[in-house]
Parts: sequence; structure tokens; C-alpha cells
Amino acid sequence: MSDADKFLYVDRNVVNNPLAQADWATKKLVWVPSERLGFEAGSIKEEHGDECVVELADSGKKIRVNKDDIQKMNPPKFSKVEDMAELTCLNEASVLHNLKERYYSGLIYTYSGLFCVVINPYKNLPIYSEEIVDMYKGKKRHEMPPHIYAITDTAYRSMMQDREDQSILCTGESGAGKTENTKKVIQYLAHIASSHKTKKDQNNLVLSHGELEKQLLQANPILEAFGNAKTVKNDNSSRFGKFIRINFDVNGYIVGANIETYLLEKSRAIRQAKEERTFHIFYYLLTGAGDKLRSDLLLENYNNYRFLSNGNVTIPGQQDKDLFTETMDAFRIMGIPEDEQIGLLKVVASVLQLGNMSFKKERHTDQASMPDNTAAQKVCHLMGMNVTDFTRAILSPRIKVGRDYVQKAQTQEQAEFAVEALAKATYERMFRWLVMRINKALDKTKRQGASFIGILDIAGFEIFELNSFEQLCINYTNEKLQQLFNHTMFILEQEEYQREGIEWSFIDFGLDLQPCIELIEKPASPPGILALLDEECWFPKATDKSFVEKVLQEQGTHPKFFKPKKLKDEADFCIIHYAGKVDYKADEWLLKNMDPLNDNVASLLNQSTDKFVSELWKDVDSIVGLDKVTGMSEMHGAFKTRKGMFRTVGQLYKEQLSKLMATLRNTNPNFVRCIIPNHEKKAGKLDPHLVLDQLRCNGVLEGIRICRQGFPNRIVFQEFRQRYEILTPNAIPKGFMDGKQACVLMIKSLELDPNLYRIGQSKVFFRAGVLAHLEEERDMKITDIIISFQAWCRGYVARKAFAKRQQQLTAMRVIQRNCAAYLKLRNWQWWRLFTKVKPLLQVSRQEEEMQAKDEELNKVKEKHFHAEQQIREMVDQHQQLNAEKMALQEQLQAETELCAEAEEMRARLAAKKQELEEILHDLEARVEEEEERASHLATEKKKMQQNISDLEQQLDEEEAARQKLQLEKVTMEAKMKKIEEDVMVLDDHNNKLMKEKKLLEERISESTTNLAEEEEKSKSLQKLKTKHEAMITDLEDRLRREEKQRQELEKNRRKMESDFTETSDQISELQAQIAELRAQLAKKEEELQAALARIEEEAAQKNLAQKKIRELEAQLSELQEDLELEKQARAKAEKHRRDLGEELEALKTELEDTLDSTAAQQELRSKRETEVAQLKKTLDDESKVHEQQLVDLRQKHSQAFDELNEQLEQAKRNKASVEKNKQALESERNELSIELQTLMQGKGESEHRRKKAEAQVQELQLKHSESERQRLELAEKLSKVQAELENVNSVLSEVEGKSIKAAKDCSTVESQLQDVQELLQEETRQKLSVNTRLRQLEDEQNNLKEQLEEEEEAKRNVERQFQTVQAQLAELKKKAEQDAGSLESAEEGKKKFQRDLEGVNQRLEEKCAAYEKLDKTKTRLQQELDDLQVDQDHLRQIVSNLEKKQKKFDQMLAEEKNISGRYAEERDRAEAEAREKETRTLALTRELEALREMKEELDRNNKLLRAEMEDLVSSKDDVGKNVHELEKAKRAMEQQLEEMKTQLEELEDELQATEDAKLRLEVNMQAMKAQYERDLAGRDEMGEEKKRALVKQVREMEMELEDERKQRSAAVAGRKKLELDLKELEAAIDMANKNRDEALKQLKKLQAQMKDVIRELDDTRLSRDEILTQSKETEKKLKGMEADMLQMQEELAAAERVKRQAQQERDELQDEINNQAAKNAQVAEERRRLEARIAQLEEELEEEQCNTELVNDRLKKAMLQSDQMNVELTAERSTSQRVEGARSQLDRQNKELKLKLQELEGTVKSKYKANMAALEAKIAQLEEQLDIETRERQTATKLVRRSEKKLKEVILQVDDERRNTEQYKDQVDKLNSRMKQLKRQLEEAEEEAQRANANRRKLQRELEDATESADAMNREVNSLKSKLRRGDLPFTTRRTIPRSSGGGGDSEEESEVKSETPEPKPE
Repeated sequence: MSDADKFLYVDRNVVNNPLAQADWATKKLVWVPSERLGFEAGSIKEEHGDECVVELADSGKKIRVNKDDIQKMNPPKFSKVEDMAELTCLNEASVLHNLKERYYSGLIYTYSGLFCVVINPYKNLPIYSEEIVDMYKGKKRHEMPPHIYAITDTAYRSMMQDREDQSILCTGESGAGKTENTKKVIQYLAHIASSHKTKKDQNNLVLSHGELEKQLLQANPILEAFGNAKTVKNDNSSRFGKFIRINFDVNGYIVGANIETYLLEKSRAIRQAKEERTFHIFYYLLTGAGDKLRSDLLLENYNNYRFLSNGNVTIPGQQDKDLFTETMDAFRIMGIPEDEQIGLLKVVASVLQLGNMSFKKERHTDQASMPDNTAAQKVCHLMGMNVTDFTRAILSPRIKVGRDYVQKAQTQEQAEFAVEALAKATYERMFRWLVMRINKALDKTKRQGASFIGILDIAGFEIFELNSFEQLCINYTNEKLQQLFNHTMFILEQEEYQREGIEWSFIDFGLDLQPCIELIEKPASPPGILALLDEECWFPKATDKSFVEKVLQEQGTHPKFFKPKKLKDEADFCIIHYAGKVDYKADEWLLKNMDPLNDNVASLLNQSTDKFVSELWKDVDSIVGLDKVTGMSEMHGAFKTRKGMFRTVGQLYKEQLSKLMATLRNTNPNFVRCIIPNHEKKAGKLDPHLVLDQLRCNGVLEGIRICRQGFPNRIVFQEFRQRYEILTPNAIPKGFMDGKQACVLMIKSLELDPNLYRIGQSKVFFRAGVLAHLEEERDMKITDIIISFQAWCRGYVARKAFAKRQQQLTAMRVIQRNCAAYLKLRNWQWWRLFTKVKPLLQVSRQEEEMQAKDEELNKVKEKHFHAEQQIREMVDQHQQLNAEKMALQEQLQAETELCAEAEEMRARLAAKKQELEEILHDLEARVEEEEERASHLATEKKKMQQNISDLEQQLDEEEAARQKLQLEKVTMEAKMKKIEEDVMVLDDHNNKLMKEKKLLEERISESTTNLAEEEEKSKSLQKLKTKHEAMITDLEDRLRREEKQRQELEKNRRKMESDFTETSDQISELQAQIAELRAQLAKKEEELQAALARIEEEAAQKNLAQKKIRELEAQLSELQEDLELEKQARAKAEKHRRDLGEELEALKTELEDTLDSTAAQQELRSKRETEVAQLKKTLDDESKVHEQQLVDLRQKHSQAFDELNEQLEQAKRNKASVEKNKQALESERNELSIELQTLMQGKGESEHRRKKAEAQVQELQLKHSESERQRLELAEKLSKVQAELENVNSVLSEVEGKSIKAAKDCSTVESQLQDVQELLQEETRQKLSVNTRLRQLEDEQNNLKEQLEEEEEAKRNVERQFQTVQAQLAELKKKAEQDAGSLESAEEGKKKFQRDLEGVNQRLEEKCAAYEKLDKTKTRLQQELDDLQVDQDHLRQIVSNLEKKQKKFDQMLAEEKNISGRYAEERDRAEAEAREKETRTLALTRELEALREMKEELDRNNKLLRAEMEDLVSSKDDVGKNVHELEKAKRAMEQQLEEMKTQLEELEDELQATEDAKLRLEVNMQAMKAQYERDLAGRDEMGEEKKRALVKQVREMEMELEDERKQRSAAVAGRKKLELDLKELEAAIDMANKNRDEALKQLKKLQAQMKDVIRELDDTRLSRDEILTQSKETEKKLKGMEADMLQMQEELAAAERVKRQAQQERDELQDEINNQAAKNAQVAEERRRLEARIAQLEEELEEEQCNTELVNDRLKKAMLQSDQMNVELTAERSTSQRVEGARSQLDRQNKELKLKLQELEGTVKSKYKANMAALEAKIAQLEEQLDIETRERQTATKLVRRSEKKLKEVILQVDDERRNTEQYKDQVDKLNSRMKQLKRQLEEAEEEAQRANANRRKLQRELEDATESADAMNREVNSLKSKLRRGDLPFTTRRTIPRSSGGGGDSEEESEVKSETPEPKPE
């Protein structure tokens, strides 16, 4: 990898790290906001509601984070991705992380959709060389890593191919690298589109001063020298925007260029910030100019120029002198003549000299003068002007007033402003001329330009703390550019979607920015900000403030505009741009927009002797003169005449921008976004927050937002298949398949929501986040595969090791055995002899013997070979025969199966036809339901849209209301001024009113005395009347209430009973259904278990049979081995015999050789011969015996072999039969497995249904328990009510008895009452007249009081303000020492006020912070809205699926009866199967018996063989092995026997289990029938019981009616008696009331006095705070007064409390009197208690009188003190008048603050009611604190209002008396209606009884139908059983195996079944 490649390519080995992938998969990694790093990686540990506990990855620290703040993390696969649009999780954190990772790796270029994001590396990178240019030349964008060259090459190639103009838009902050990237674009284009490389020899291309490409490259240094400067952020910052247009011919060669500039920062020419420089040319000129040039241009030292604010500021690594020579060389290359160069430099020098002109203010006037005019002379020399004319034009210019010209003297400020404006204008004109000159040099018309590439280098979005006119223009430009980007970006997306054939509704995101653009640029209705600014520039008296007011008035309701939250003098208005909110300060906007100049100086410059200067100033007519700024010309006609010439900066810029946008719209734009990583200019450092702000401002995040709306993640078919085929292993069939089809199949099997993806022609498109989900699933799948692979590997290794160990063990045993044999033989003498003799033996006959042996061996081998061949032939024949036999059997079986299947198919097709018809009906019903649901959803959608539109309208209305409130605030301020003026007038009226007040108070006191007397009279009469009527009304009300309660209770009881019966019926039905289902389930489970057990047993039997076959074969092989062993043993024995013979012969020879002549030797020889003869005999005998044994053995073996052959043949026969059985069993097993699967599915479904049914049952049980509980509660309530009713009835009976007695007295009392009523009527007439008078007086009194109170409050406020302002004035003007004390108090007050202000500000800031937080959450929610919408669509899909499943489940429930029938059929089939199995078991038992017999025979043979073997063992050791093997065989046979026995037992158990299950089923059926009959009988009984209970209730109700009538008559009698008792009580209470009334009178008087005192005290308290500061003596007095006041207030409060207690006690007494109707017996005790209480009250009243007297004394003292205070106050008022002006200002400020608070409260409450509840509580607390003083004042007014309320209550009591008379009439009507209700209830009860009977009959009918259907089913079952027994009907299973012969319908039906059956979910 080369050096350049490191900074271009990503190291994919690091990215594709499996550890990182595993780490990401295991941990739930997310991004968490961080103050330091922007976002930190963390893993979610816990979730608590809206909050999560996140463990940070770096520090391991656990923090709590809101879910809204968490952002998803991309899989490691997407690390350092070249195009951020490919990120599956598109959010701020992921974008920032990707950029950061790439930046730290040295990769500064990154794509983001259409954008190319560039981060300034702050170092030189080796990626701009010619090799790199060649590398990118002609390559597609996606083929190469991101680079500015790739963008440029794409633009160039598309220009050449499509013949469409291109543009490259570079935006970004200062220092982000816009200019450098622009240079690189020009460099690349100059390299690849250079004409001189190919056509050097053509004369038309040879330019006068160099080639065009060279000139194009040299234009940049000139523009940088005159337009760039050093700033804090950037050493070479472009202080202007530029659009470089490079023209190309048809062949793609550069033919010319054109440069347009925007917004030059001309103010930098006159002043610079700290550590910044002005334009480079000033420093180049001062450093690099020669002596001659310095003298010509009158240049001086750096520090002599005022316009160079910081002197000579150098740039590290930059030599100004060298750059000056470079600039001059560039001038020469550009073809600018030397005289024009000198003219340019003269203008630069004159701009510097203009700064040195100084002005002074003359002594007696404001006129400016110029004491030293050396700088002016230098300026005039450089610019070719007259000095006197120039100074006159500056100091006293001629200004047009009307039609005449007047010379107006300028002030020092005006003169300085005029000079600065001149310097700025001169530099700007010079820069414009320079650009024009460069364009002239670059514009070559020798070749026709076919198309062009435009490069826009302009400042990005700017948000400072306070933003001015320049920032508005820049931000307006960026809004337009972002709109262009949004529009073009989604047009490209749309094109790709169309190209790929994807359905997509086009959204123009460019319209999102239109409101903000219209707010700035709209010309009218309503006019935008620039239009309003231009309009204000035409008005002479217009100011920045008036402009802001007009903007607020016109655009106040605009959604993108509002007044900022910041306090006054910080910002004037706020605009919501796409990048965020921007606060603008409108200082000097009118001046900046008009850009006024001294037109006198401009005309002088126009007439300059210097041609260059006069050319710069040739358009003097378009200058805004001083008369526009000063506002002298007031005639509007003057403006109209000059309007065509006078064009503002805003208008010019708007036109320029509209032209630029028109150009850009006609091009194909390419976007480059430059980003500054840090402000320290350090390489490799990245400030996350800074980068995020720039991403937001540059529109990168906006682009991502748009991306999220579509399908941002796209992947080619091949790659998708290659990467994600692991998730769908069986989806794609083997063999070739098209990529698109494969992807369709994969996505189908992945079961993705259709809204989450689109399949195009070459790619699959996904929504954001889908690929991350697929990556997670892929990781999980791979981990599973790897784990299983590891497990297999480990198993294989372990098995291999185990086998090796086993081999080692056997080898060790062989070695041990050989060693043991050697150890045994080692000491044997014969062995020693043999070892010694063997080498000495003769070997003469060995060859002959060997030949003989070889011949024998060959013969034996030939025989053996022939025998083997015969055996093989026989085996082959046997196998062929077996194969033929098997084939025939299979054919037979296949034919039988085909027959059976044909029958089954016919039956199935008939059944399927019915099922399909049913499904068709269901589907039609479903389609209708879906259509209804769709229409319902559509209506809901419309409703939602309407709601959204309503909410938006509400928001707009609220915004409008807020703007209106702001306007109202302005009007209110104007009104406040008027009110303050009115306050002065009111002060004069106040004194007059005080006098009138005293007169009125005297009148009021007289009227109160009269009133009190009248009240006493009226009260005494009213009380008598009210008490009587109250008693009657209370009793009647009680009666009514009780009756109503009783009726309601009865209704409720009936409803509850009916509900209860219905629920109980439902529950019983459900229980019955559940019982049936459970029984069926149990049956099915039993059948399943039985079937499974059968299958297992059959499998075991099969295994056993196979085992037996294997064992028999093993026995055969063992017997053959035994035979071979015997043959070997025989051969060995013969060999041994031969060896012995040879030894004998050897011994003979030895003996013959060693024969001596001795007799002893002869004797020995004879002995030896005899021994030899004996040995021979024995050997012969042994050989005979051995041969005989061999013959016997052969016979036995042949017999055994024959028997074994017979057994083998029998075993083969058995095997064939077993195999037949096996095949039959396998087919049965397959069928059973299919049936098992269906049963398992059915079981799963039934379990699912059961669980659902159980859940429903539980719910019903809960409902039942709740209804039971409610019923019990109602029953308890009923019992209580009945008990109360009984009590009431008893009381009523007593009362009725008394009322009968009282009825007689009532007649006498009625006559008396009539008289009393007549008297009352007369009194009421009098009282009404008195009341009318009273009301009039009260109204007048109230009005007067209100006026007084308002005036007093106004007066207090004024006095308060006077005093505070007096203190402030005393502090400011430093008055006499007497005011020092008051000054300190004012300071304290001021500090307190400031503290309050600070507190309010803090609260405001808190609110702002909360508001911003809410905004943040809102924006976060908006960002996540798209994901949520996607999730919502997904959830809707799931919901629809669930609904479908629910419908299916309902359908299944409906079909439950059919299924139960099917289950019954299946049960019968299972029984038939059980019978068949029984027959099979019998056959197996027979086979077992046969096998046993065989085993016995084998045992017998075994015993015989064992006996033979034992004989053999005695002769040979080797034969022992055979015995062991035979014993092993015996053991194996015994094990087989035992297994067969166990199988038999298991089969018997199964048979028993099936019989038991059958019995159970029959018992369950009988039990179900019995239960059903019981339930029916129970329901009948319930119905009859309900009927009886209803009849009983009706009778009881009639009885109760009669009782109530009796009780009512008794109550009337009791009432009369009670009235007599009440009269006596009333007489006693009247006395107490009189005493109380007297006390109240005294209290009222005291209250009246107290009001006056309180008012005066309020005045004294307000003035007290101010007087405290004046002197310490007054402080002491006031403290004493305050203490007294507090005591008085406490006493007053105590008095009020006592009064309230008295009132409460009075109310309690009245309540007790009312309750005496029900408590006659306790009247005497109550009376005593009341008397005691009255005595206490009298004592308390006496105490109160004493207290009031004390209070009066204290009040008198207070009055004296207050008089003194009033005297002091009058002295203070004289001083307070001076302070009135200042007070009004403070008052205005205070009101403004209050209004702001109210506005804020209004806006916050309206927008965020739910979220701002806590803040409102705080505001309420603040308001309560503010209102504490007002409440204290209101306490006095409340006392007066209470007295008024009492008067009103008296009037209301009279009205109540009238109402009571009407209530008597209503009672009779209600009783009648009650009777009607009871009759209705009776009728309803009868109807319910009839309904119950009808239901009962219906149930009986249903039962009969059910029994009939059951009988029919039983008949069908019996018929099927009989058919099965006969064998007519083939055995069929529920699930069928689809075959090719079945056709397509079968498989389709199966798939339909699969889709319809819901998967059982774990609960």
C-alpha cells in the first residue's frame, strides 16, 4: 500500500474483524449523548419505563439515560463506510462516528448520498499529485474511493455525455477548506481539459501572455490577495463568495471562464478584530513594495495606519514579500497593464490614508473641523482631487432640501462615518473592477463554449450569539442552496426508483424550506423581511426599531418567525432556518441596506484627474446620498423620482442570488460540504459538537432525513444472496436460478413486511434499519452453525482417540499373552531339548517333504477355492431369488396401496370438495369483512388526518394569538402612558372623594342602624315560618329519597338477578363445553399415547427381529469359524504326529549310531524298542480314536450344518415374513407418523384452543367472581336497606300514629297559619320595598367603595413608586444628608427588586431550558417518527395477521362440533386399529413360540456341542476358545429370550391399556349425557325458582306500598306534634339569636371601624418601609406600630374565627333541630345540651366584647400615630412630585416584565400543558407570593361582601318558602308515578318468566337434536366398525400423503390447511 493509498482506501481487514462483530452481536450497543465526546458507545443493561441504564463501553460507568436520547448503533460491517447513505441506522451519532473514524484514519473525504463531506486535515496529504489525477481520470464514482477529483470527474463526464451544464457547490464555515477544494477542482479540470497538450502547434491557441489554463489558475492568487484575510479560524479566509464558471467547447477543452462575486466583507478594510488581519494586499504592499513604489504611493510604517487595527500581524509559514511578487506576476500573466496595476495599488494606499484623517469638535458648536490635513492631502494626491474641495465636501457638504441646495455642517461623528463609508465603497468598487478585469482576460471568444462547469465557493450557514444583516444574507443564500439540494436529491432518488421499477409517490422536499425563504424574500401580502427593510429605507424618520416593529406586525404570525426569548437589547427577532433557530439584532440595518455615501465626495472622485479612479466612480447617480440618511427631504415626490436609480444592498443581492439560482437550476449540481474539525488548527483532532453543528448547518443531516423517507439501503441481488442465503437455507432450490427470483424467494421465507423493502431490476431496496436486523440474524445463525460444527469436530476427535486407545489395549493384551506363553515354555525341559536339538537335525528330506506338502496344500486350496465358488454361486442365486421375491411383494403391496389410495382419494376428494366450498364461503365472508375493515380504516385515517389538520390549525391559531398578544402589549404600553397621565388627574379627584367619603360613611352608618332594626323584625318572622316549612320539607324529602333508593335498589337487584342467571347459564354452558373438550382432549391424548406406545413397541419388535437375524447370522459365522478351527486343529494334530514320527526316526538313527556292543545297551535298545512299539500302538490307537472322533464330529457337524441350514432357511423365511411385516409396519408407521403429526398439530391446535378457552374461562370466572362479589355486596346493601327500611317503617308507623293525632290539631293550626300568612304577606310587601331601597343603597355603596378602593390602591401604588423613585433619585443626585437614610432604603429596595428580577430571569432561563429540552425531544421524536411509522406499518401488518388468525380461531370454534364428530370417527378407527394390533400381537406371540422352540432346539444342540467341546478342551487348549464363544452365544440367546418376554408383556399391557381406554370413553360418554340432563333439570328448576321469587317480590312490593301509606298518615300526625314541640324550642332559640344578633351588630360596627383602620394601616404600612430609611426614631415607632398591627390582626383573625365558629354552631344547631324529626326521644337531652351551648356562646360573646373594647383602645392609639404619619407623608409628597418621571419609567419596565411573564405563561400553557404542569405550579407559587399583599387588602373587602351575602341569603330564604309550597304538589304526582312504575315492573317480571320458559323449551329442543345426532353418529360408527371388520373399508388416516397422481388440487389444499392452522404459541 502506497502513501497515497493510506489516505484513500479503508483497510477492510480491520473493518471485517469477527471479534468486533461478535462483540456488537452479544452486547446491545447503542449511542448515548456525551458532553465531552458528543456521543459515547454503551450497552443497555436495564430498562425502567422511559429511562434505561446504560453501561459505557470505555469507562464501564453506568448511567441513566432517557430513551429519546439513545440512538441505534450500526453493525461493524458498516464501519468507515465510504457512503453514509448506506448506513442502516441513519442518525447523528452514526454519521459523526463514521466521519470521526475515517478522519482519524486519514480519510478526509466521505460521501453522504449526493454530498461529498470534506474535513480539513490541517496538513498536506499526498493525494493531489498528477498520479492521483490520472488514477481518477475517466473512472466512475463508485469504482474509486471518495475524493474531490471523483466529484469533479463525474461532473466533467456527465457534461460531456449528457451535454448538460454542471455545477459544484462548495459550502462550509471559514477555515473548513472551501477555497482549497475549489483550487483542486480547477487544477483537475485544467489538467484533464487542457487544450495545449494536444494542439500546441495551432496559432489560434497561443495567447498573448500565456495559455488560458495558466491564466485560470493564476486568477486565484489575485482574488486571494484582494479578497482573503487572516481570521481567528483561518489564516487564508475568503471574505467573499464566488461562482467560477469554466466554459468548455464541444470536444471538452477549456475555452474561457467567468467569475462572479458575492457579499465582500468590505468593513474589514477599516477595522479588524483582535489577532486578525485586513485583506492580504495591504500587507503585501507594505512589505513587498520597492523604494520607488513606496515613495510613489506615499507608503508609511504599519503602526502609522489607523485602519490596520492590530499593526503588522504575520502568518506563520507565509512570506508577504514573496506573495507580493507572485501577485504581480499573476497580474502580468492575466494581461493587466502596468498603469492599471499602479492605479489599483494607489487606491489601496489611499484607503489606508483615509483612515489617518482625524477630526475634532469645535469649542462652542458640534461642528467638526480638521486641524491637520496632511492625510487629506495624501489622499487627494493619490486619487487626483482638489484638497479644499475634498475637505469642504467632508466637513460641510451640499444637501438638497426641496428644490434648493444647502450647505450643512457635519458633526465629528458624521464626518468620521463619511470617511469610513468612502474607504469601504472605494475598496469594494476597486475589487469589483478587478473581478471584471479578470473576467475580461479569461473570456476568450475564439472558440464557441458548448457547456460549462460552475464552481460555487460561498460561506456556509452562520449562527453566532447575535447575528446581523450579513448573516441574514448568507443564511438566506444557504436556504436557497439547501432547497436546491433537497429538490435535486429526491429527483435523483425518484429516477433510480423509476429505473428499478419501484412504486413510489414523489415528495418534493424542497417545499419544506419554502416558508422560510418566503419570510425573507416575499415582495408583498405580507411583505418579507428584505421587502420591509427596503420599504423602511424610503421613510425619512424610519429607524431600526420602527423596522423591527413593522416586521413583528407583518410577520408576527408566520410559523418560521417569532420574537426571541432573550431579554431586551439582546435580539430583535428570531427565524427558524432548516439548520436551527437564529436570533437577529437589527442594529444599523437601514444604513447597511442603503449603504449611504457623501455624494459630494463621490462627484469629486468621478471628476478625478486619475483615469482609474474616475472609471471606478462613473456610476455616481446610483449612490444613496446623505439626505436619505439625515431625513432632511420630507417630500415623498423626491423619493419617487429617484426610485429607479436608488437600489438597496438587499435588492441588488436578491437579484444577484436569483440569477445564481436560475443558473444552478439549469445545471446538474454536485455538492461538497467542507467541515472544520477544531478551532485550534490542529491535525488529527476532532471536536464532536463543532462537527455536529456544521453537519446540521451544511444540511448533511437534512439530507439524511430525506434519505430516511425512502429506501436508503440498497444491495445488489448477487451480494444479497451471497450474504443472507444462510438465513434461508431451503428457500432456493438446487440448480441455476435468476438473482431476482432467488431474492424474491429469500425475502418471502424471511417474512419481511412488504413496506420495509422493494425489489428492483438489479437491486433490493430496504428502509433504514432493516439490514442491521438481517445482520443480527445472520450473526446468530453463524454462531449456531459454528457451535454445532465445533461440537461435531470435538466428537470426531474424541471418538478417534477412543478407538486408538482400544486398539492399544488389544495390542497390549496380545503382547501380554505372548509374554506369558514364553514364560511358561522357558523352563520346560522338552522345549530346551527341542531348541538345542533342532539345529542338529538332518535336513536331507526336507525338500521332498516340502514338495509333498506343497502339492497337498495346492490340492486343498483348489478344493477350497471350488467350494468357495459354489458357495458364492449359491449365495448369488439365493440373493437373486430373494430380490425377485421382494420385488413381487413390493408390486403386490404397491397395487394394494394404490387400490386403497384410489378409494381414499375418492373419499378425500368428496370431503375436500365440501371443505373447499365451506372455505369459499368463509373467504367470501372474510373478503366482505376485510372490505368493511378497509373502509373503516380509511374513515379512521381521514379522521386522523382531520385531527392532525385541526391540531395544526390550533397551533397556527395559538401562534397568531401569541402575535396578537404581542401587538396588544404594544397597544397596552401606549394605554399605560395614558393611564399614568390619568393617575395625576385622579390624585386631584382623590382629595375631593375623601371628603365625600366621610359624608357617605355617616349616611351609611345611619342606614345600617335602620337596616339592623328592619332585619331584626324580618328575621323573627322569617325564622318562625322557615323552621316549620323546613321540618315538613325535610321529612318529605327523606320519604322521596328513600322511595327512590328503594326503587333503584329493586331495579338493580332485578338487573343483577337477570344478569346473574344469564351469566350462570353461560358459565354452565361453557363449563359443559370445556368438559366436553377436556374429555375429547383426554381421549385424543390417550389415543395418541397408545398409538405412540404401539409405534414404539413395533419399532422395538422390529429392532429385536433384526437383532435376532443378526445374531443368527453371527452364530452361523461362528459355527463356520468353529469348523475352520476344527480343521486347523486336525491339521495341527497330524502335523504333531508327523513331528513325533520324525523325532522317533531321529532317535532311532541316534540310537543306531550310538549302539555299543554292550549288553546293557542292547537291553536298553530292546526296552526302547518295546517302548517305541507301545508308543506306536498308543499312537495308532489315538489316531484311530482321533479319526473316529473326527468322523463323529464330521457327522455331528454335518448334522449341525444341515440343521443350521434348515434354521437359516427357516430364519430367511421368517426374515422374509418379518420383512413383509416390517414393510407393513413401516407403511403403518409412516401412516401413523403422518397421523401423529396431524394429531400433534391437532393437539397443538386443541391445546391452543384449550388455553384460549381456559383463558376465556378464567376471564368468565373472574367476571363471575366479580358479579358474585357485586351480588353479595348488593345483597348486603339490600339487607342494610331493608333493615333501614324496617327502622324507617317503625319510625314512620310511630310518626303516623302521632300524625293522626296531630291531624286534628293541624286543622286548628291551619286556620292560625292562614292568619299568619296574611300578616306575612303584608310584611313581605313591606320587606320587598325595604329590600329594593336597600339594594339601591347597597349598589351605590358598593360602587362608591369600589371607586374608593381603586383610587386608594392607585394612590398607594403612586406613593409607593414615588418613595422608591425618591430613594433612587436621592442616590443618583447625591442630595442632602437628610436623604442619606432614604437612599440606603432605596438601594435595598432596588437590590430586592434586582433580586426579584434575577429570580424571574432564572425562572425564565429554567423555562427556556425546559422548552429547549422539549424541543430536543420533539426533534428527536420527529427523527424517530419515520422509524416508528415503519414499525407502525409492520405492527399493522402483524395486527391484520393476528386478526386473520383470530377469525380462523373463531371459525375453528364454530366448527368444534364437526371436529368432535371427526374425533369420534377417528376414535372408532383407532379402536379398529387396536383390534388389528391385537391380531398382530397374536401372530407375533405365535412367532415367539416358534422362536422359543427353535431356541430350545438350539439349546439342546448347544449342550451337545458343549459336551463335545469339553472333551476337546481336555485334549487341546485352543478348543477352550470355542467353548467361551459358545457360552457367549448362549448368553446372547438368553438375552434375546428375555427381551422377547418383555415385548410380550408390553404388548399385553398395551392391549389392556386400549381396553381400559375404551371403557373410559364409554363411561365418559354416559357421564356427559347424565351431566347434560342434570344441567337441563337444574335450569328448569332455576327458571321456576326465579318465577316464584318474582311473584314473591311483587307481593312484597304491594305489602310495602300499603305499609308506606300507613306510615305516611302516621308521619303527618307526628309532624303536627313535632311542630308544637318546635315552637317551644324556637322560642328558646330566638332568645339566643337575639343575643347573637346584638353581638353581630356590635361586630359590624367594629368591622366598619376596622375597615377604615385597615385602609389607613395599609397606607401607613406602605409608607413605613420608606420612612424607616429616613430616621432610626421613625423605625422604632414603625416597628412598634407593626407589632401592634400584627397583634390587632391576630385579634381580628381570632374574632373572625370565633364568629365563624358561632356561625358553624348555628348551622349545626339548625341541623340538629332538623334531625329531631327522627329522634323524638332525645329532644330533651338535645335541648339541655343546646342551652348549655348557648350559655357558652354568650360567655364567648362577652369575651369578644371585652376584646373589641381593648382593640378599640389600641385603634385609637394607632389613629393618633397615623395622624402623625399623615403629617410626615404630606412633607414627603412634595418631594415625590419631582420623581414622577423616573417612577413612570420604572412602572413601565415593571409592567413590561409582567406582560412578558404573562405572555410566556400563555404560550407555554397553550403549547405544553401536560409537560409544563410543574413549571405552572412554580409560576403559580410566584403569583401567590406576588398576590400576598393584594390578598391582605382583599380581606377587608371580603368582610363587607359577607355582610352583603347575608342580606342576599335572607332574600333567598323567602324564595325557598315559595318553592317548598310547590314541592308539596310534586310529591302527590311522584307517588302516582311510583304506582305506575311498580305495575310496569310486575309486567316486566311476567315477561322475563315467559322468556325463561321459552329458553327452557329451546334448550330441550337442542338437547333432543343433540341426542338424535349422537344416535346417528353411533349408528354410523357401528356401520363403519362392521365394514372394518369385514374388510370392505380400507384403513384411512386423517392426513393424506400427496402423490403425483393426485393432481395439483391436493397439494393446494394442503398448503391452504397449513396456512390456516395457527402455530401453537408457548404461553
